[in-house]
Amino acid sequence: MTPSGTAAQAGPRASAALLDGSGPETVIAVSGLVKRYGDVEAVRGINFTVARGETFGFLGPNGAGKSTTIKILCTLATATAGTALVNGLDATTERDAVRRQIGLVFQDTTLDTYLTAEQNLRFHAEMYGVPRAAVAPRMRQVMEMVGLWDRKDSLVSTYSGGMQRRLEIARGLLHAPHVLFLDEPTVGLDPQTRSSIWAYINDLKRREDITIFLTTHYMDEAEHCDRIAIIDHGKIVAIDTPEALKASVGKDRVQIQTADDRGAIAELKSVFGLEAAMHEGAVTFAVTSGEQFVPRLFAELSVPIRSVSVSRPSLDDVFMSYTGTTIRDAEGGAGNEFMRNMHRMRTGGRR
Repeated sequence: MTPSGTAAQAGPRASAALLDGSGPETVIAVSGLVKRYGDVEAVRGINFTVARGETFGFLGPNGAGKSTTIKILCTLATATAGTALVNGLDATTERDAVRRQIGLVFQDTTLDTYLTAEQNLRFHAEMYGVPRAAVAPRMRQVMEMVGLWDRKDSLVSTYSGGMQRRLEIARGLLHAPHVLFLDEPTVGLDPQTRSSIWAYINDLKRREDITIFLTTHYMDEAEHCDRIAIIDHGKIVAIDTPEALKASVGKDRVQIQTADDRGAIAELKSVFGLEAAMHEGAVTFAVTSGEQFVPRLFAELSVPIRSVSVSRPSLDDVFMSYTGTTIRDAEGGAGNEFMRNMHRMRTGGRR
């Protein structure tokens, strides 16, 4: 069973054994991790653990500290303070040993496009010391897993973006790592290709005894995770399963289009005591049991309603609840008053 909330920020369910990395099922243990670049603090004292066999996701906007954390865990950056253990090994002092334990798929491709797929994988096998007798069968296994065995002799330059990403996943698996790190694994890909990549990743979890740690700013991608850590401005603000996080929000999102949106916003405030504002072209507000509230809305709102929609809390609502903005607006630098109002309504003033 996958544990939830196993981090200091997630509350009392975190155990000391998990936080110090001594738990038998703990593969990643991070404690008090800080990373500064001059005056900029990219990671601000975060704590979390990842259990063996778990798919664990870092969800947050660009610049939140996701990639910095993954670089520290993968020995590509050194922490300013704190500890990061991977399979019981210190990512700062035992770098070579950690690297043998992990696979990594970067945001940007690192394939040699002038080589064939097979040549790319053989070069990787040599770098990681895969026994020669094991290379050919393992290469076929991982390439078949991502549906590329029939294209092994093709130059990577002839591959589509989605095929290249699948090849990078196969390469990351070639040396049978304990942990596979996926840094924004489907960024820049179209929705159909992103969906197919996730089909391969989920199939991988069924075939391989592996732990997956991914970073993403796509909400639908985070739904594939066993647990999610929401990170914002270098801090983890919540950790739990996707369903538990959505349940913590509590209120539904109601959106209406009316003959007089400004008047509707004012009336929602004066008659119903609800904070509302324009979002995505509709008057938007949060309310408990939205479907039950809609009949009252039609009966008591004087402004004619043209359309109404009610949605259960999503991960976007969760992110907004804990940070006061959506990921889209956070990446755009927007922190408008509506988002802050929605945040206060959902959390009772929590910051």
